[in-house]
Amino acid sequence: MDTMNLDTINRIGAILMNRQQNLAVAESVTAGMLQVAFSSADRASEFFQGGITAYNLGQKARHLHLDPIHGQQCNCISAETACTLSENCCSFFSSHWGIGITGYASTVPEEGITELYCYYSIAADGQEIKSARITPPPGQEDPIAIRYFYTNMVIDILLDLLTNTLQKKPR
Repeated sequence: MDTMNLDTINRIGAILMNRQQNLAVAESVTAGMLQVAFSSADRASEFFQGGITAYNLGQKARHLHLDPIHGQQCNCISAETACTLSENCCSFFSSHWGIGITGYASTVPEEGITELYCYYSIAADGQEIKSARITPPPGQEDPIAIRYFYTNMVIDILLDLLTNTLQKKPR
């Protein structure tokens, strides 16, 4: 799917506005697509604080306090990296909710990267509450389509988290 589900995005926005909460994102592999998605919502400025696309180790360490030794060891692709991004974007943007995502949307055979996947993390009040690894569908090789896939998966997961599994509201 090479589009974003605006209905889902608007439902997330409505829930957050009803709760008087807000959201920020720190992304790498999606290269700003989460920011585009949430800024496209109705009344986005009432719940979306903004986002940062930190594409390399230096920026992740400087702005989101990723441990540079860990980042260097894993090329910034790990569950720990996604957690650091989600938790620290909450404080960076003064937001109730934070999403962090990092991974691969294309292979880099010369560096031994032949598998595509990402890690995401969702934090509430600066504490990770959900995370996992996402793998694109078999045979999918288009980097843009893979970024859309990751973006839509995380948006769906956030909506599910907000509507079905969260009993208490942050802050």
